[in-house]
Amino acid sequence: MPETEHLLGIRRGIEKESLRVLPSGALALTPHPQALGSALTHPHITTDYSESQLELITGVHAGVEACLRELTEIHQAVYHVLTEQGEERLWVGSMPCGLPADETIPIGRYGSSNVGRAKSIYRMGLGQRYGRRMQTISGIHYNWSLPGVSSERYFDLIRNFRRHGWLILYLFGASPALCGSFVEGRDHGLQPFLGKSLHRPHATSLRMGPLGYQSDAQASIRPSYNSLRCYANSLQEALTRPYPAYEAIGIRTPGGDYAQLSTSLLQIENEFYGTIRAKRTIRSGERPLHALRERGVEYVEVRLMDLDPFEPVGIGAETIRFLDLFLLHCLHAESPPDTPEEIDANSRNQHRVAARGREPGLMLEHMSGQERSLQDWGRELLDACEVQAAALDAAHASTAYRAALETARQRLAHPDLTPSARILAAMGREFEGSYVRFIRRRSDQTLADLMALPFSEKQRARYEAMALDSLLEQARIEATDTEPFESFRQRYLDPQTTQA
Repeated sequence: MPETEHLLGIRRGIEKESLRVLPSGALALTPHPQALGSALTHPHITTDYSESQLELITGVHAGVEACLRELTEIHQAVYHVLTEQGEERLWVGSMPCGLPADETIPIGRYGSSNVGRAKSIYRMGLGQRYGRRMQTISGIHYNWSLPGVSSERYFDLIRNFRRHGWLILYLFGASPALCGSFVEGRDHGLQPFLGKSLHRPHATSLRMGPLGYQSDAQASIRPSYNSLRCYANSLQEALTRPYPAYEAIGIRTPGGDYAQLSTSLLQIENEFYGTIRAKRTIRSGERPLHALRERGVEYVEVRLMDLDPFEPVGIGAETIRFLDLFLLHCLHAESPPDTPEEIDANSRNQHRVAARGREPGLMLEHMSGQERSLQDWGRELLDACEVQAAALDAAHASTAYRAALETARQRLAHPDLTPSARILAAMGREFEGSYVRFIRRRSDQTLADLMALPFSEKQRARYEAMALDSLLEQARIEATDTEPFESFRQRYLDPQTTQA
C-alpha cells in the first residue's frame, strides 16, 4: 500500500468522561437523565462508574476535525437536555468536584437485565476494592488504529508507549491540583495551595499518580507486553487468582445483596489499570480477552489523557495530531522485549512525571539502566518524531502535524506553557488558589460556549430518536432475559469464556 494511502487509513475515536455537577460545584446526585436515553444501550451517551459520570463516545473517524465535530455535537445534545431539565452542567476537570461521603456517591444503574445488573455489581465491587471517590476521576480515552498492523506490531507500539508515555503526561497533563474532599481521611503528601486547594508544585497529572488510578493489589500484576499470548496469560491468571482481601468481602453481603462479581484479583478484564490497552471490538456477550485471543488486536486505547479545561470538549485538534504522530513513532521505532525490571522502571517514571514533571533537572530511569534528564530524553523523542510529522503532513497536504510537534517542543523548553502550569497560574491569579472555583468557572464558560453553537432541529430530533431507541432496546433486553442472575454470573465468569 502506498505510504500516503496507508497513513490516510489511520482511524480514531474518543471516549470522554465528565461528572454532572450543580452550579455550586457539588456533585449532582440525580439519576442519569432519561431524556439522554439508556446508559446500557445508547451508542454515544452512557455512564462510566457513577450514575453522575457521563461517558460520551464518538464513532470511528478518518479525520481529526470530523472526530471533534461529532464529540462537540454529542456535548451539545447533552447540554441541551441538562439546561432544559435544570441547572446541571459538566465538570471540565479530571479531578472531581466537591464530593459527598464515599457511600453516597451513586453507582451507575443499567436496569434489571442480567447484563445491566452485572455492570452495576461490577461497579459496586470497584467501590468495595478502591473506594468510590477514586472512580469519580475523569479522563479521555483515545482509540487509534492503522490498517495492516498485526497484533505483534501493535504490541511493539504498546511497549514503546509504556516506555515513553511519561512524555504525554508532561506535555498534556492537566491535573496538578484537587479539592481536599477527594483525599479526606487519606495520607496524600500534597501541599496546600494558597490555603484553598491541595497540589504538588511541579505536578502534571495527579490523576495518573499514586492518588489516581492506582492499586496496591494490582501492583502484583506485571503483564509482559512481548506478545499477545504473554499478555493474555497474565490477565487470565489475575482473573482466576483468588485475592484474600476480596475473599473477605465475599460475593454477597450478609443481607444477600451482591457486593462484587467475583473474589479474584480482577473481577473482569476492564478492572486492570494501564496507560494503554490492546483492544478488539467484542460481540454480544463475549469477553474482551476471548475476542483478543481469537481475532487479535484491532486497535489501541490510550488511557492517560486528562481533560484539558481550556478546550471546550476536553481535547483539541493539535493534541490529537500529536498523539497520531507519537503513536506512529512508537509503532515504527525499535521495540526490544520488555523485562520485569523495565516494567517497574516505567511505572516509577510515570509516577515521577505525574508528581514532579515540571521540576527543574528532573531525572528519569532510562532503558540503558542509567538516569537521564527528562529534558534531554524528551528532546530526543521529539526529534525522532520529526519523520512521522513530515510523513503525516505529506499525506494530508498540510503543516498541522509539524505545528503540533513544534508546540510540544515549546512546552518541553518552557514548562510554564504546559496545561498543568497554566492551571496553577490561573488558580493563583484569579481564584485565590481554589481548584473548585477555577474549574467551576471553566465549566460555566464551556456550557455557555457550546450552547451558543448552532444546534439544528434536525440534530435535536436525531438525538431524541437515538435516546428513545435506546430505551426501547433496553426494555426489549429486559423482557427477553429469563436466565437467573446467578447462573448468568457464573457462566459469564467461567474461565473458559476468556479462552480462544
